[in-house]
Amino acid sequence: MLNVKNLDIQFLNKEDNTWLKAVNDVSFSIEKGKVLGIVGESGSGKSVTSFSIMRLHDPQSTKIGGEIDFQQINLLNLSSEEIRKYRGHKIAMIFQEPMTSLNPVFTCGYQVKEAIMLHQKVDKHTAKAQTIALFKEVQLPRPENIFDSYPHQLSGGQKQRVMIAMALSCNPELLIADEPTTALDVTVQKTILELLLKLKTERGMAMIFISHDLAVVREIADEVAVMYKGEIVEQGPAKVLFETPKHPYTKGLLACRPSPQRLLKKLPVVADFLNENKDMAIAHLLEINSYTPEEIAARREKLYSTAPLLQVKQLCTWYPISKGLFGKAKDYVKAVDDITFDVFPGETLGLVGESGCGKTTLGRSIIRLVEPTSGSILFDGSDITSLKTAELRKMRRDVQIIFQDPYSSLNPRLTVGNALMEPLQVHKMFDNDEQRKAHVMNLLNRVDLKPEHFNRYPHEFSGGQRQRIVIARALALQPKFIICDESVSALDVSVQAQVLNLLRELQQEFGLTYIFISHDLAVVKHLSDRMIVMNKGKIEEQGFPEDIYNNPQAEYTKKLIAAIPG
Repeated sequence: MLNVKNLDIQFLNKEDNTWLKAVNDVSFSIEKGKVLGIVGESGSGKSVTSFSIMRLHDPQSTKIGGEIDFQQINLLNLSSEEIRKYRGHKIAMIFQEPMTSLNPVFTCGYQVKEAIMLHQKVDKHTAKAQTIALFKEVQLPRPENIFDSYPHQLSGGQKQRVMIAMALSCNPELLIADEPTTALDVTVQKTILELLLKLKTERGMAMIFISHDLAVVREIADEVAVMYKGEIVEQGPAKVLFETPKHPYTKGLLACRPSPQRLLKKLPVVADFLNENKDMAIAHLLEINSYTPEEIAARREKLYSTAPLLQVKQLCTWYPISKGLFGKAKDYVKAVDDITFDVFPGETLGLVGESGCGKTTLGRSIIRLVEPTSGSILFDGSDITSLKTAELRKMRRDVQIIFQDPYSSLNPRLTVGNALMEPLQVHKMFDNDEQRKAHVMNLLNRVDLKPEHFNRYPHEFSGGQRQRIVIARALALQPKFIICDESVSALDVSVQAQVLNLLRELQQEFGLTYIFISHDLAVVKHLSDRMIVMNKGKIEEQGFPEDIYNNPQAEYTKKLIAAIPG
């Protein structure tokens, strides 16, 4: 159905009028009814390649060479008018971020209906009926209600289903899915993958599935192509590639995702597999680098022989959703409902559960970014819930938070250096800005950033670098306790491994205590000393990670474990 031959893509660098090669001599093919997985890190050329199939690049600043033959027609030779007959009709695409792909000022139903009317030339009543039928097909709840809902009113998984419905609206023969499950809960991810496979089989479509996560691609692909620095370094049948990977880069991608079956002191990263002495690096990281039962027992004895640093007792955070005649709340959303636990000095407590289970609300309630409804929070002997504003600000020097999205938690108008110096100025740490700058330079070095990054702005960094910046900012005030809220969920698996290693190193170096919040049980198991599984505002179960993973008591926990990809 699709045959890509010797594809080259170059982009114009407008600063010096030179051309930069993003994709180099890429070739692959896909048959009807098959799934091709294209895998690699951010910047490897995956999305650039898929955009060229749809001819979505700006022709003024892009050079494309080679051939893209779709049903024996070279798409690169078609005019702008001719390619429109294919784009969205015969070839459709699900983009990476559904919130930025859906227009916020139109309802979800209108946007899908519009695509149907454009390509199928049907009236609006027929188009609406087809849209609702598509919403049912992609298993959206209450399809008629979602037809009239705006994107911001839906969850991440629901928005992704709307995008899938839009892509399927004109019965495409080839569907390109560009990172369609990134940052989704593992359970939602699993249902989306199952849905795509079901629709592919029922409709007889071919599919290109793009991801940075080989474990996810393993679930869905028949053939796999691995991209690195704009080139395909390895490709073949999925079963063969996963069982006997040949290229060091492929081996690295497979190894750097946390495995629930083994507990490593340090996760492998792709660089370990690409260095000159890679055979020794693999042996070191996968065998010598594992924790022994004696080491785990000694760490636990040391951790739990001290008094808790944080004690949360019967904590509730409720939001009123309906009020009576005199404004009195009649009903509540119980985001956090009667939660009790302790955290010990130097410990990492993992908090796992799906979106909406109350993890983030709990984390924010602990530092009173959200005001709790009832209960007590004792930090280092002081009750946080009774602190006045000035006392609370002083306490926040010791308790920091790393938010889920590093880009939205950094001020785009402040350089990285100023963003890191700001909390030092607010809390009057050090005598002058010269000393503060020296402290910030040490922090940048500690999180593997360079001195020249001090004067750059957030938009000039990659996702992994931005995550390191917010970790440095959390460390700036030399805290005792850090809440990490989904701090690695949207990162490439290789960058995720680097950040997880950094968090563990910093804990050992500075004696930090963490609450680590994530929807990914494999990641939580890797980093945590103890785990809490949350569901609908309550604790389902808690204990040591290996006990919960090997012998889960709650049905909800079993569902989370079953959803871990690969």
